[in-house]
Amino acid sequence: MNLRLPWRLFASYTLVAVVGAAVSYLTVRLLAPRLFDRRMGMLGDGPQMMGRGPEVHAAFVSAVDTALVLGMLSSVVAAAVLAVLATRRLLRPLDAVRAATRQIAAGRYDAKVPAPSEPELAELASDVNALADALAATESRRTRLLGEVAHEMRTPLTSLDGYVEGMIDGVFTADEATLASLSAELRRLHRLADDLSDLSRTEERRLDLSPSDEDLAEIVRKTAARLAPQFQDAHVTLEVAAAPVLPVHVDPDRITQVLTNLLGNALLATPTGGTVTVRTRRSVGAEVDVTDSGVGLAADDVERVFERFYRAPGQLRRSAGSGIGLTIARGIARAHGGDVMAASAGPGTGATFTLYLPRRD
Repeated sequence: MNLRLPWRLFASYTLVAVVGAAVSYLTVRLLAPRLFDRRMGMLGDGPQMMGRGPEVHAAFVSAVDTALVLGMLSSVVAAAVLAVLATRRLLRPLDAVRAATRQIAAGRYDAKVPAPSEPELAELASDVNALADALAATESRRTRLLGEVAHEMRTPLTSLDGYVEGMIDGVFTADEATLASLSAELRRLHRLADDLSDLSRTEERRLDLSPSDEDLAEIVRKTAARLAPQFQDAHVTLEVAAAPVLPVHVDPDRITQVLTNLLGNALLATPTGGTVTVRTRRSVGAEVDVTDSGVGLAADDVERVFERFYRAPGQLRRSAGSGIGLTIARGIARAHGGDVMAASAGPGTGATFTLYLPRRD
């Protein structure tokens, strides 16, 4: 039968006391009479001791036995009392941890464990509190994500619902233009679903990567060439300045996804007649700068643009996307040991997004 921890602690403390008392008893019981006899022999047989040696020896042994028994009982009682006090002192913070974890498991993430005086238990309490904070942040992100996804889906669904009801009521005809509008809204929903799937894998660190030795400059040139027609249609100049060779060990498809997102983001932010420049450079690692001459970013938005569904105020053209492309791009870069960063001198001055990756030497 498994005993609870308080009883095991109490039993262990008491057992230590009993063993110590038993060892003390045996040691004194065996050595004290011999030492007493030796001492009496050194004193010699005086007239007052003649014929009384055995009586003195027996009296001494009896006194020692009585003292040892009383000492053992006292030590066991004292040890039991101290064991109870020590057990309570040790278990009090553990009980607080248990109570807090139960509240956390029930969804009350504001539960905190007071830090005890013992360093080891204080570290345990700190870890539990950190876990509660992390779970609270995760739950907050999850709740916010659900609301943001519902908001993002509401617009295309409302549009689809309006078109369908209009065709049922005869307001719209099922001509090419109407069907093209329906198809555009459906593609928007499909793109949102794909982006959400990528976002989920990115945040859960479940990205499927197939890294190989690649030339980042070549990936940049191919990506820019593939997107060049979109820039031409928008009358935005795309300039590419790629280094001869930038060796990296990456998943080329995923890095292409990051570059496509950065270039698409720059295109949406740049007005007609503007310029987007892509430049690769060798630093501590391998870097790609995507610079646009568009609407720019306020200081408070430089980091917030990487938040899910965040769109900087006044940047209407950026709203054409799902709002999580930069979040996914940063997640992919970090999965490769790199990062994506943003910089801007302010609204109206354009912005630069930099992809950093470890270089393969």
